[in-house]
Amino acid sequence: MPDSTPEAPLPTALDLTLDGPALTAALVDFPSVSGTEKPLADAIEAALRALPHLSVDRYGNNVVARTHLGRAERVVLAGHIDTVPIAGNVPSRLDENGVLWGCGTSDMKAGVAVQLRIAATVPEPNRDLTFVFYDNEEVAAHLNGLGHVAAAHPDWLAGDFAVLLEPSDGEVEGGCQGTLRVHLTMRGERAHSARSWMGANAIHAAAPVLARLASYEPRRPVIDGLEYHEGLNAVGVTGGVATNVIPDECTVVVNFRYAPDRTPEEAEKHVREVFADCGVDEFVVDDHSGGALPGLSHPAAAAFMEAVGGTANPKFGWTDVARFSALGVPAVNYGPGNPLYAHKRDEHVVTERITHCERRLYDWLTA
Repeated sequence: MPDSTPEAPLPTALDLTLDGPALTAALVDFPSVSGTEKPLADAIEAALRALPHLSVDRYGNNVVARTHLGRAERVVLAGHIDTVPIAGNVPSRLDENGVLWGCGTSDMKAGVAVQLRIAATVPEPNRDLTFVFYDNEEVAAHLNGLGHVAAAHPDWLAGDFAVLLEPSDGEVEGGCQGTLRVHLTMRGERAHSARSWMGANAIHAAAPVLARLASYEPRRPVIDGLEYHEGLNAVGVTGGVATNVIPDECTVVVNFRYAPDRTPEEAEKHVREVFADCGVDEFVVDDHSGGALPGLSHPAAAAFMEAVGGTANPKFGWTDVARFSALGVPAVNYGPGNPLYAHKRDEHVVTERITHCERRLYDWLTA
């Protein structure tokens, strides 16, 4: 017989008096796969509106709360509230070793819990604070809630420095690299493979592109004391018609991960120059997101580093710190989750990391 045990009712409210680990568990138990964030956004909005020291605005399923104390600096703490699809890992589970398991524990409901805890426990910070909770980070860029808020209400995101609580295992990761994806297409002429000399093999024509990629030497620039590492790589090759046909088209998909001292325009120009003499018939930009400078030379960033300790590392992947950089706000990644476990069935977070990050941010904002 099928199991007739009724499912546990979904939560409807958040208790911000819970400690960081317990609040993380409560957030995980709020399913919020990309596109279904409304119930969690409703709960976050309601919890923040109950805090008299904050003004709260909402745009779609994006919630922004701010202090207005007239401080000399404003810091933005931001995090996305969506997760990848659930893989049998909700509700959350806390084991005997202090490890919390569940969808979104690492990426990034532990970070969101830290944001909410700071919002609730630091009513008079030494810097004005903006808390941003946004949707649709895990899906296509045009759906990203932070991007929607930046376009519609850029003043809501104004600040001197931003911390994105993406998983970084409690270490600071400065800025992020840009990412450019292009399709390089070579064309030939079809022919029967038994009479190959009657055609022109487009796959063979891709050889100069692949040779150029194999010999490419990436830059490793140092920015604000952080050494970034660029990369130019083929990530896909398509071509071929049938096993007895000389192909008349071949496309190599190339991904360029570039340091944030390059502008998007400079990055595209560089890639075009790399393949300028490789016989490419068509160069198509398929996706492009610029990087973000780390901004560690800013006074607020220096104070942040002193408070959290450790050594800053470069962020090689792309994150939404780039959206803050585009608004003129230097930003870093700093969150309790371990990125190695993001999106996995066994996703988890060490609860001590949650408490550690909350304490470091608290010390920074109350010293």
